Amino acid sequence: QVQLVESGGGLVQTGGSLRLACAPSGRTFSSASMGWFRQAPGKEREFVAGVSATGDNIHYSDSVKGRFTISRDNAKNTVYLQMNSLKPEDTAVYYCAADLLRTGVVTTTPWSYDYWGQGTQVTVSS
Repeated sequence: QVQLVESGGGLVQTGGSLRLACAPSGRTFSSASMGWFRQAPGKEREFVAGVSATGDNIHYSDSVKGRFTISRDNAKNTVYLQMNSLKPEDTAVYYCAADLLRTGVVTTTPWSYDYWGQGTQVTVSS
């Protein structure tokens, strides 16, 4: 059974940092574009950051650009999201996702992704 497993969430104060990790099990995702999404209570799931299979293409939402960094280590089959200068509005459940089809580009729409993790909670206190 293929799974994406996120880790690294938690409670942090405004201005703090967290690093999320996404490690698939059951298969390798080194040839897939990977994305991070988040969903706050009462809101739709929104794109945060994405990286193509080779790492050549990276895209961020405007709300996190300059504060978050996505990276991948294909040797470890892991994708990371470094989050700095966190704000209360970053509070959400964060999900990683894999797009097996569009490996050379980054898409921002949730329905483009084939596999999803269970999510990890990030809470930023003011």
